[in-house]
Parts: sequence; C-alpha cells; structure tokens
Amino acid sequence: QVQLVESGGGLVQPGGSLRLSCAASGTIFSINAMSWYRQAPGKEREWVANIDTKSDTDYLDLVKGRFTISRDNGKNMVYLQMNSLKPEDTAIYYCNALLKQTSRERYISVWGQGTQVIVSS
Repeated sequence: QVQLVESGGGLVQPGGSLRLSCAASGTIFSINAMSWYRQAPGKEREWVANIDTKSDTDYLDLVKGRFTISRDNGKNMVYLQMNSLKPEDTAIYYCNALLKQTSRERYISVWGQGTQVIVSS
C-alpha cells in the first residue's frame, strides 16, 4: 500500500510564505511526475504545479513567479514553496504522484489527504 502525506499548511497573512511538504511511503518501485493541486471553497480542484523525474517544472499562470515546486527523489518527497501569498490562494492543497509499486505494474495516480492553507489578515 502507498500513502502520500502532506504537511506545512496553516494560516498566513497576505504577502507571507509557506512551504508545503509531501512524503510518499509504502511499497514504491519508482515515482514519475509529482504534482500539487488545490481546491478552494465552492470551486473545483485545479492543478497548481508539477515536476518530472528530470526536475523540469510547470506552473499554473496564477502562481508563476511566486510558487516553486521541488522534489527529493531519495526521500520520495515533493515540496511547494509559496511566497507572496494572496487571499485567493486559500484552498486545500493536495499532493499527487504517478508511481509504480513494482517494475511490472503500470503507473498509478495516488493522492494525499490534503493540507489547508488560509491566507488572511
């Protein structure tokens, strides 16, 4: 069984920063892309950023220049550094990983349980 666990969320004032972490654990053979998504109250979940195995990254236009995604392959972790936070960044942030549990299996998509980020004065 595989589990993703996010941490690092909380309450922050506008203009502040937070660093989210996501740890993958369990039976893991390899991890392909890792991503962050978010879901604001009353809205659908949206993609925020992803990073591939070569550490090439891509971002939602709304967060470009403010958020940075990174990963530690040795620790099966992905991070999201969020700077210059705005009230509209308030959401539950979810980690996602495409991974294989054995060499013979296909890649599967695994989600974390989410971590709440609130940007408010």
